[in-house]
Amino acid sequence: MDLAVRLLGSVWLPVCVIFIQEEMCEYLRIFIVASFLIEHQGNASFGMSVFNLGNAIMGSGILGLSYAMANTGIALFVILLVAVAIFSLYSVHLLLKTANEGGALIYEQLGYKAFGIPGKLAASCSITMQNIGAMSSYLYIVKYELPLVIQAFTGTNNGEWYNNGDYLVLLVTVVIILPLSLLRNLDPALNGFLFKSNCKPKSCPPIFQVIIKKFQIPCPLPAALDSINSSLPDPNSSAVGYSDDACRPKYFVFNSQTVYAVPILTFAFVCHPAILPMYEELKDRSRRKMQGVANVSFLAMFIMYLLAALFGYLTFNSNVGPELLHTYSRYYKFDVLLLIVRLAVLTAVTLTVPVVLFPIRTSVNHLLCPTKDFSWVRHTVITVVLLAGTNALVILVPTIRDIFGFIGASAAAMLIFILPSAFYIKLVKKESMKSMQKIGATAFLICGFIVMIGSMTLIIMDWIHNALPSPVTKADGH
Repeated sequence: MDLAVRLLGSVWLPVCVIFIQEEMCEYLRIFIVASFLIEHQGNASFGMSVFNLGNAIMGSGILGLSYAMANTGIALFVILLVAVAIFSLYSVHLLLKTANEGGALIYEQLGYKAFGIPGKLAASCSITMQNIGAMSSYLYIVKYELPLVIQAFTGTNNGEWYNNGDYLVLLVTVVIILPLSLLRNLDPALNGFLFKSNCKPKSCPPIFQVIIKKFQIPCPLPAALDSINSSLPDPNSSAVGYSDDACRPKYFVFNSQTVYAVPILTFAFVCHPAILPMYEELKDRSRRKMQGVANVSFLAMFIMYLLAALFGYLTFNSNVGPELLHTYSRYYKFDVLLLIVRLAVLTAVTLTVPVVLFPIRTSVNHLLCPTKDFSWVRHTVITVVLLAGTNALVILVPTIRDIFGFIGASAAAMLIFILPSAFYIKLVKKESMKSMQKIGATAFLICGFIVMIGSMTLIIMDWIHNALPSPVTKADGH
């Protein structure tokens, strides 16, 4: 098969272009592409592919969904969640169809086939930004949660350095993440260990904990606890400034934080660079079968996202924070279930950072030194610079909400909306621009630009507004 494909590609296709009609050339090109896709047969079953794709979708974005619901209301959030899920599935459809037509199963390669070097750079930069955003969100979780775990074991919070999240992020990076990231390649056994260590803890335990705690935490929240060993504080304690209205769920909410809802949702659903490699590894693959894998995975994640957002919001209502797990520290000083969940999530995100860093470093290395041999010095410098930059971002940026918002409005919007539709319009030649498929892809492309530009503009305006001193502050200064 390989020899036949090479002969067809190198000999008969040029002859076809010169002597045969254009329609025959198109049929021959499709045959060559189909032969290329059949050449490598995957061995991943349908169920395993569903699990792997679900794990690729599920990430730190789930911790920001309750915050998005608190600032949109239940009804508006469900509408946005359904819309983003459907748009993401449509984007997968465009990617799979473009891969079949373009003969490439790598996101960056599709960009190169469609628009040359600029297309490859756009895809590579978007994936790199998304991965850096994911790494930053994981380290933010370490910054938020590790001090609480240490406080649960030590029983004190007197301002010691080991209770400072900034110091702990640096310590975890140097002691655990950096040594794993400096490996030249992930050994298959180590890769399997990292995968098994991070896939389950970042999904199921937080969901169960959010549902269970909804029925244990009263609203309004009680005042600060006296006993650090109290797992369930006295519900009759005084409230901490919560009005009765704050305990009533709302269905439509519009405020300055509503703008973060769509970027948080796009950040939570983006998985598109992983679609094509999983398609390549699917056993007896076909576009319809892979679309079925995506449909089942997205439906499962839709249900999990909705449950996590709904129960997290109903627990804290308008007082939910940008990182849901950290919000529970307002009520619990010590809780066994919460401690187990925190340890599981911390293990998952810490071991995921090296896995996410590997493709970023590979992209940077190929971009800067595509023809040079491997160098440990260059390898180490790129790794240290990436980790140092990510740590600086985590320490300097105020909240994880800003990471969700910025990356969701930029890189995630590119990967879900803009690039798949642009690749489809450029590479799928057999459909005219007047066909319903191309019109739909064009509308999807325009929608992507609206989401990206609109969200980025409103987020930057919110940053500027928060950075400016309030009139009350100015008056007090005089």
